[in-house]
Amino acid sequence: MNNYSRFAAVAAIAIGATAFSTAASANPFEALFGPHREPVTTPAYANPNEDGTELRADLKRQIVNYRTTEAPGTIVVDTPNTFLYLVMPGGKAMRYGIGVGREGFTWSGVKTIERKAEWPDWTPPPEMIQRQPYLPRFVAGGPTNPLGARAMYLSGSVYRIHGTNAPSTIGGRVSSGCIRMVNEDVTDLYSRVQVGTKVVVLPMHAAPERRAATSIGSIY
Repeated sequence: MNNYSRFAAVAAIAIGATAFSTAASANPFEALFGPHREPVTTPAYANPNEDGTELRADLKRQIVNYRTTEAPGTIVVDTPNTFLYLVMPGGKAMRYGIGVGREGFTWSGVKTIERKAEWPDWTPPPEMIQRQPYLPRFVAGGPTNPLGARAMYLSGSVYRIHGTNAPSTIGGRVSSGCIRMVNEDVTDLYSRVQVGTKVVVLPMHAAPERRAATSIGSIY
């Protein structure tokens, strides 16, 4: 082999190694769990929009006028419009943008918050493992955990209101039934509610009068 051939061979090996290293480091979860999975990304909690995704204006946390018969302090999950309302006195509510269950995984009913956790661990329930056997059996709490910064567990179910490090999923129908919020918003909601808080989850075809809300322009 002449000098030129040796140089070409060494260069090809180096380029191949760099490409493999770049692909592997770009998405370490794909290497572990395969390409088909629940969205999991790794931006730091301090900047929930670090992946470059900017929430639409209507999905940002804000106080709105809101008509409801529910008492102040109640959480209302508006599934079809991907909003969560925390009912306030005087016909107002704090509105948050959320991600909801994908097709076939939406649900409705009345629950309560039975437990709260900061930086929760994630143990996928057996039914999720059965559908997606490539998922990890346990992920410790932290910035790379799919449950994000906070979780509020809903009574008698496997569902939670929880954070996410994938803000691009907010406003979409993407989960297995859990309600997801950007970490900044779930931390805010977590600080405002207690164990025992009533949570009303509206069906996908909720009556329009139950969903009426208008912004009053206050964003928090």
